[in-house]
Amino acid sequence: MSSTQHTRKIALIDCNSFYVSCERLFNPKIRKRPVVVLSNNDGCIISRSNEAKALGIKMGEPYFKEKEIIVKNNVQVFSSNYSLYGDISRRVMRTLKRFNSDIEIYSIDEAFLDLSNFSDNEIEDVGHEIRSTVLKWTGIPTSIGIAKTKTLSKVANHIAKKKQSGVVSLIGIENIDPILEKVEVNDIWGIGKQLTKFYHKNGIYNAKQLKNKSNTWIKKSSSVLGSRTAMELRGISCIDLETTTSKRKSCVVSRSFGQRVESFQELKEAVANYSLNASEKIRSEALVAKSLTIFIRTSPFQSRYGFYSNSKTIDFPIATNNSIEIVKAALSGLETIFKNGYRYQKAGVMLSHLTGSNGGKNLFSSDRDEKINSLMKSIDNTNYRYGRSTLSLASAGVHKKWNMRRQHSSKIDTADFYCLPTIRN
Repeated sequence: MSSTQHTRKIALIDCNSFYVSCERLFNPKIRKRPVVVLSNNDGCIISRSNEAKALGIKMGEPYFKEKEIIVKNNVQVFSSNYSLYGDISRRVMRTLKRFNSDIEIYSIDEAFLDLSNFSDNEIEDVGHEIRSTVLKWTGIPTSIGIAKTKTLSKVANHIAKKKQSGVVSLIGIENIDPILEKVEVNDIWGIGKQLTKFYHKNGIYNAKQLKNKSNTWIKKSSSVLGSRTAMELRGISCIDLETTTSKRKSCVVSRSFGQRVESFQELKEAVANYSLNASEKIRSEALVAKSLTIFIRTSPFQSRYGFYSNSKTIDFPIATNNSIEIVKAALSGLETIFKNGYRYQKAGVMLSHLTGSNGGKNLFSSDRDEKINSLMKSIDNTNYRYGRSTLSLASAGVHKKWNMRRQHSSKIDTADFYCLPTIRN
């Protein structure tokens, strides 16, 4: 085995225009057309195809501001469909794990993968193999950057996005200064607006200048994070792969309503839905909650109706992840804080003091508890297979007028057989 095989090699796999790519999977007609995906309540643009970017449509811009360009250029617009994106993301991550189980899922569309077991000579071919496999198995195009450190792999990925091959490796390059010189300091991973301003004031405009700045100056003038970033740019690994996810301490589910809510019944339905969602999430991670907080508020910008915000925390006698118990507690809390005469904009539920469920057993467990646990498992399995809310509680309602505004929803559901693309002769 050659010594080069021991060189640290980290790949950053980033899904290209991920939300757009997910929508295109089920709609081949829009593959070459400009497409944008909107945030909750169809507020802002959160994903753009390359064709949409070429039209000058900005990321994060409110939809109404870009509507003229969108209509003029027949840009395809979609409301966000997070259940679809979450499912496709899980498929991508499962595919990546076939190359190495040492993976850090960094976000819904990004992951760091340890490829240190491959030699320097074969590393770029491995990158191409990963890219083609993900595309073949999931239909999602990716950009892949490979380097000795996580920060450099981000740089490599930044370059890969602009290359047709979609893969860039910095492994084996002796002098990367000419490459780093073309990377602006604000494009370096972990450097925000304030740090960018500070570096600009001190004559640092690109990654090469930061890399070659003296350690003494960086330690004196910048934070530990700044020093760590400079070391990473020099090829010295300071940021480990976080391959194990720590257990969460709380779980929040909240939404702004698609239209203002005045009636207690509609607010009750929303809170019940959020409680069911939160319960399902903590069960999927084998957690139980010791307390619940329910909160509601009106819009601070509609003063003529008056502003009102309130919350209520309820402690459970025994930590639980039982949907029925959690919904009951949330609705009980809602009754104490609800006030008539207000137009509510948002509500939410937070489950806190989360701990491991320990198989659902405790000193006070009974046969009834085991039956409820079995019921929860059946509900989760059914909803996972046939789509969220296939099985629900009556208190969660049916019509859901308060739901998020999603006027441009593709209504694609990977659990629905009828959403599959069909081939016609």
